[in-house]
Amino acid sequence: MITRARSFFRWLTIGFLGLAPLTGCGGETAPPEDDGKVTEPAPEEAWPNLECDPLVPSFCAFPWPSNVYTVEDASTPTGRRVNVLDGSLPVSAQGKISSMVGLLPSDGFSTAAALLAEMPGATEAGFPTPLDIERSLADDSPTILLEATTGERVPHFTELDHSAPSKEEETLMIRPVVRLKDATRYIVAIRGVQGTDGTLPASEAFAALRDRLPSEEPSVEDRRGLYADIFGRLGDAGIARDDLQLAWDFTTASRDNNTALLVHMRDEALEAAGPNGPPYTITMVEPDPDPQIAFRIEGTMTAPLYLTSPDPGGRLVLGQDGLPEPNPSQPTREVPWRLLIPKSAETTPAALLQYGHGLLGSLGQIESFKDLANDYGYAIFGLTLIGMGDDDSTWIADQLTSGDVAGLTAMFERQHQGMLEYLLAMRMMSRGFAQDPTYGALLDGDQRYYHGISQGGIFGGTYMALSTDVTRGVLGVMGMPYNLLLNRSVDFGVFFALFQLSYPDPRAQQLLLNMIQLFWDRTEPNGYVPYIREDLLPNTPAHEVLMRAAIGDHQVSTLGAQLMARAAGAKHLRSGLRDVYGLEAIDGATSGSGYVEYGFGLPDEPICNIPMTSCEDPHGLIRKLEASKQQLDTFLRTGELVNACPDGICSFPDQGMCDASDATPPCL
Repeated sequence: MITRARSFFRWLTIGFLGLAPLTGCGGETAPPEDDGKVTEPAPEEAWPNLECDPLVPSFCAFPWPSNVYTVEDASTPTGRRVNVLDGSLPVSAQGKISSMVGLLPSDGFSTAAALLAEMPGATEAGFPTPLDIERSLADDSPTILLEATTGERVPHFTELDHSAPSKEEETLMIRPVVRLKDATRYIVAIRGVQGTDGTLPASEAFAALRDRLPSEEPSVEDRRGLYADIFGRLGDAGIARDDLQLAWDFTTASRDNNTALLVHMRDEALEAAGPNGPPYTITMVEPDPDPQIAFRIEGTMTAPLYLTSPDPGGRLVLGQDGLPEPNPSQPTREVPWRLLIPKSAETTPAALLQYGHGLLGSLGQIESFKDLANDYGYAIFGLTLIGMGDDDSTWIADQLTSGDVAGLTAMFERQHQGMLEYLLAMRMMSRGFAQDPTYGALLDGDQRYYHGISQGGIFGGTYMALSTDVTRGVLGVMGMPYNLLLNRSVDFGVFFALFQLSYPDPRAQQLLLNMIQLFWDRTEPNGYVPYIREDLLPNTPAHEVLMRAAIGDHQVSTLGAQLMARAAGAKHLRSGLRDVYGLEAIDGATSGSGYVEYGFGLPDEPICNIPMTSCEDPHGLIRKLEASKQQLDTFLRTGELVNACPDGICSFPDQGMCDASDATPPCL
C-alpha cells in the first residue's frame, strides 16, 4: 500500500543519542526584584510552538530557524520535530499557503540554513563579511553563533538581502561558513546593529525577556525559563545580556534524518541487483562516431522504482516504517544510459569514468569529453539525474508559478530515485557490462571513478558519500548549500523571476528558500559531504575527492565551494592565487582530499548575495585546461594531489575572459 509518512521513522528510535538533557546552564536564577521587574524562573529548555514570533514582529516566522517551530518528539534522535504551523507561512500572490503538514518530517533544521531575522533600518556597518570571516569570532562581533553545549563560537558572515528591491524589505542573514553539527542546539545573538540614526532598539517582546519586564504577550511568559538558559549560556561565553538586540535558539537535524532514505534505497536495491548489478539492454551501437571514439553505445538499465510515477512530480512510495519501498504497481523502470569507449581502449582497456551532468542537463553531456576519454584512457558513461534533469525544468517552473512552493518537495523526492540510479549504473557498468561478450574486453571494470561538473559536481558530493563502488572522484565547480548558491547564481535568474511572481515579498522568498533546504538536505551534498572520508555511512567505504573551483564563477559561487571543501575535510592545494579561510594549505604531492582554485583574470567577486556578472563566465574553463586534465588523471589513478599548472600558478588571464574596465558593482 502506498502511504505518506506523517510521523518520524520509528526504526530510528533505537540506538541513537539525543541532545543534551534538559538542564539549566549558565548563571543563577535572578532574585526577586522590587523595582517592577518580574522574577525570572530557573533555566530550562522548553519551547512553545508558535505561529508567529513577536521577537521579530515585522515578519511572521522570523527569526528562522527557531525551536519555537518545533514540538517535543521522544521518538526522534534530537527529541524534537519540526512543526511549522500554517499560520507561520507566507500567503502567495495566488492566495495559497504552502502547508508543510503531511510532508516528510524532520527532527531539526538544516545544518546549512541561513539564520534569518529582520531589523528594520539596519545597515551592514560592522558586520563580518566573506573577506574577514575571522571577525565573526571576535568579542565585538555584532552577530554571534554559539554551540549551546560547548559555548564554541561558529565562524560566519552576515549580510542584508541585496536581492530585495527596497531597504524596508531586507532580511538580515547570518551564514555559517562551516557546516553545523548534526543534532546540535545552537544559540544566535545579535547586538550593536546600527541604523542610520544609531543603535537599533530591541523589539518590545525581546526587551521584556532581556530586561525582565512585565509583558502581556503569552509567548514571553512561556519563555522566561528558556531565556534564563539562553542568557546564561551567552553570559558564560562573554556575551553580555544587556547588550543584546535579539537572541534565539534552534536545533539541527540528525544525520539519519537526512540520509536514512537514500541509504535504505541503496542497500535494498544493490542487494536485489546481485553482484553484477541490474540487468541492461543495448539499444544502439555506433562504431567510429568520432576520430577519438571507437563506439558510442546506448542502452537501458532495469532499476527498481521507488516513486508513485517515474515522471516529474512523482513522490516516494513509503512503507509503514516510513522508508521507501518499490512501487507495487510499477516496481521497475528502464533507465537510459550512454557510453563512449575511446579508440585507446583497443590497445589498453579503459577505466570507467561516470560523469555527472550540469544544471538540468542530460546524459548527452558526456560528448564534451571525447578528448579526455581518448588521451587518458577513460570510457565515459552517463545518465540523466532525474529530479534535476532536462525533463524537470518545466515542472519546476510550474511549481514556482503555482503559488504552492511546498509542491517542490516532490523534486527532492524524485532526486532520491535519480541518485539511486547513478549508484546502480556504476555497479551495472563495472560488474555486468564489463563482462559483455562484445564490448567487455575494452573496459577495465576494476578502475572505477566519478567526475561531475557544476550540478554534477554538487551532487557528486552526495554520490561520493554513498558509493560502494567508487572511492575517488573529481568534483568540478561545485558548492553547497543551495540556499546560499541560488541568489548568487545567474542560472537562478529565470526561476527567481517566477518565484517573485508568486511571492513578491523578498522576506518570504528567503524564508521559503531556507524552509525547503530541510528537504534538499536529503539529496544535496550538505546532508552527505561530512561522511565522504570520515564518520562513514553504514556499509560504506571511505572516499577521497578532488574539488576544483573557478574564481569569479557566474553560476556557482566560490563561497559555496569553500564551504563544501571545509565540510569534506579537504586541504587547500595551493595554486598561487589566494588563501582560503579554514582550510589547511598544502603544496601537493600528498594523498587525501583536496580543494584547488583556478583564476582567469576576473575582478573580485561580489561579497553580497547577487550573481557575479563581470566579464565572461569562467564556469566551463577548468575542464578545458591541459593542466587540469593531468591533475584529474593523476588523482583518479593514484590518489595523489598535484598542481600541474605552469610554475604552480593556476592563473590563465589569456583566455580572453575579461575587459579590465568591466567590474561588478560593489555591494553598497
